[in-house]
Amino acid sequence: MDFETTDIGWMEYALIQAEKSAVVGEVPVGAVLTDGHTLLAAAGNTPIKDSDPTAHAEIKVIRTASTELNNYRLIGTTLYVTLEPCLMCMGAIIHSRIDRLVFGAYDSKTGAAVSKYQIGTDMRLNHTLQVSGGLLEDRCGQLLKDFFKQRRP
Repeated sequence: MDFETTDIGWMEYALIQAEKSAVVGEVPVGAVLTDGHTLLAAAGNTPIKDSDPTAHAEIKVIRTASTELNNYRLIGTTLYVTLEPCLMCMGAIIHSRIDRLVFGAYDSKTGAAVSKYQIGTDMRLNHTLQVSGGLLEDRCGQLLKDFFKQRRP
């Protein structure tokens, strides 16, 4: 798959968010939402810190951007995330009408965009989006592997 230079730059920024989460003991997943040119929101996972199982990076950027834009519809936006989103996050992506999802590492256990389910591209819902996986996959995946290697003897 070919990615634009801007895609790589945005994913690099998502990786920075993931690294910040890892430093504080959270699963290192980062997300960035853009309108193609402008950063709308950036966040890393914080479910432990926030005592909130919905505090995934994707949910956090959707909430932040929706509040900033005063609109729950995020039409014309692209979400960059270091790990393939789960069911919960894919639901929020669909409901917010994000146009494009670009993710790094595939998640064979809970990935809901490509790996386990194909939410958003299976034509079963009222909104479809463009999904591209594998951008900086090695770096995104290695960050997760290193994190879990340190936590699990």
